[in-house]
Amino acid sequence: MLKQYKHIQVAVDGSKEAEVAFNKAVEVAKRNGAKLEILHVVDTRAFQDVSSFDSAMVEQVSKEAQDKIKDYYQSALDTGVKEVNYSIEFGSPKNIIAHSFPDKHDIDLIILGATGLNAVERLLIGSVTEYVTRTSEYDVLVIRQPEAQKADIQKNQE
Repeated sequence: MLKQYKHIQVAVDGSKEAEVAFNKAVEVAKRNGAKLEILHVVDTRAFQDVSSFDSAMVEQVSKEAQDKIKDYYQSALDTGVKEVNYSIEFGSPKNIIAHSFPDKHDIDLIILGATGLNAVERLLIGSVTEYVTRTSEYDVLVIRQPEAQKADIQKNQE
């Protein structure tokens, strides 16, 4: 039996992988007549390393995120998705994408791009994608970008 998804969350961060995931999320939302929630998470842990916390830096990051996500929002509407919302959250991307955002927004499918990390980075810090697929209670669809996979294979062989 095929499941009809009604509330789809797509995580975007401006990367090529996120762009591919967004395009797939738009397709799935249109096909299912679903509501699309576009989510960008500003990782606040990055600001903890800054010795003199600068609020102007946070404002700049927030503005850039707002500009990017509005472009995604407009693109989804332009391609025919009927219901689209967007959110910018602050905190740990892993927990927000996997748990807190879907819990609050009645999400039944999470779509995100495959990680851009290499094997050593995944081992040391873990990827958001790996964490979400392992711990989320919701269905998760990981979108891979064929060109990125080929580049990663070549890079790892060098």
